[in-house]
Order: sequence, then C-alpha cells, then structure tokens
Amino acid sequence: VQLSESGGGSVQAGGSLKLSCIISGSTYLACEWGWYRATPGSGREMVSTISRDDWGNRKYADSMKGRFTISQNLPNHILYLEMNNLKIEDAAVYYCAAKRCGRPDYNFWGQGTQVTVST
Repeated sequence: VQLSESGGGSVQAGGSLKLSCIISGSTYLACEWGWYRATPGSGREMVSTISRDDWGNRKYADSMKGRFTISQNLPNHILYLEMNNLKIEDAAVYYCAAKRCGRPDYNFWGQGTQVTVST
C-alpha cells in the first residue's frame, strides 16, 4: 500500500487547510486509514481515523473534535482531512496512514506533509 499526501502549507491561526492522501497499491489490505501528526521532539499522535467501508466510522483526538473533519472517496481511494480554525499548536508534519485488516497498529505510512501555523 502506498500513500501520498498533499495540501500542506502555511496558514495564519484561525485559517483552514485541506489535506489529501492518494492511496494506491494493494488497498484491499487496509481496513482503516487515518491521519497522524508529529512535531520535533514528540512522537506521532493520532489526529483522526476512519473505517474503510461505507459506514466510515470516524474517530478524532479530543483537541481536533469540532475543528477537523476526515472523509474519504472510496472508489478513488482518496482520504481527506479538512482542518478549520487552525491553532499554533496544530503545526506539525501530517501523515496519512493505513491499517492492515486484522492488525492492531498502522502498518503503512506516507511521507508526510508540513503544516505551519503562524500568528
């Protein structure tokens, strides 16, 4: 499974960005995909996940609820993350990831896209 993110960039606090992730390869191996982020000196943290089916069960980290929205285009294997009301602390490298069916952890990762938030 290959994942390729786009849409990162620089934005002022309070602004919005929409990230996209194109998923290719053996996509049938993945039952869930999502977004994680990382900052220098910290590990990756979950931003949001969604089940890879028509129900699209979503999960969000508490600090993202109400501001971020995850969505997917199943036929084209595209994952999105719409981020609104961005805060300084949202600045990070955002990664698209996929979890193999039956596995507890995310197994496939994109290269990441930088999001910078300024005052």
